[in-house]
Amino acid sequence: MIRLHHVPQSRSMRVLWLLEELGLPYELVTETFDRSLRRQDYLARSPAGRVPALEIGGETMFESGAILEYLCELYPEKGFGRARGDAERRDYLVWLHFAETMSHHCAALTQQHLMLREDSMRSPVIMQLEAARLGKCYEAIEARLAQSGEHLLQGFSAVDIAVGQAVYIGRHFRATEGLARLEAWYGRITAREAFLRSLPGMDAMLYTQEFYPAWPMPEA
Repeated sequence: MIRLHHVPQSRSMRVLWLLEELGLPYELVTETFDRSLRRQDYLARSPAGRVPALEIGGETMFESGAILEYLCELYPEKGFGRARGDAERRDYLVWLHFAETMSHHCAALTQQHLMLREDSMRSPVIMQLEAARLGKCYEAIEARLAQSGEHLLQGFSAVDIAVGQAVYIGRHFRATEGLARLEAWYGRITAREAFLRSLPGMDAMLYTQEFYPAWPMPEA
């Protein structure tokens, strides 16, 4: 039995999406971003109190990138990973982990716009800086697609899942207009049935707005 501990619209969505692409049976345990992730039984699964945690083969894994790599290696016939010796192995690793760079910026923006309780805790400087950094990540994807074609590697892979999920979150804070290759790629991967099955219902949305603009800088 595979059991995924998941918070909707978080990095655990990557694992959920891949499980759907692989067609594996699993149990989904929906967690929430509150003190419940600090309970002792959950910390035994994920010591930092974060999602995802994946129970598989009698063991538990945490860290979404590691889980994606592991599942791709367990099911190489599906073609979502790139094994040692494959010509795309280096690029596979680079872009799989580039998703974490993007997610760092998304997490900072989520904290600023959603998690901090009082407006006085929020910083227009951080909002604008992190949104600009996210824009640089988009430009890197656009440049990559100019080389690679329809996907980040040759054919749909776990890289598209990891980076695609980061763009899915990032678009709440930084628009992608003007990046034609990125938008076409994003449209292709988010039309996949497995992606659609990984989306939460309206009552489970973390992001209740389509877009959260950065606050303007205060006047001097």
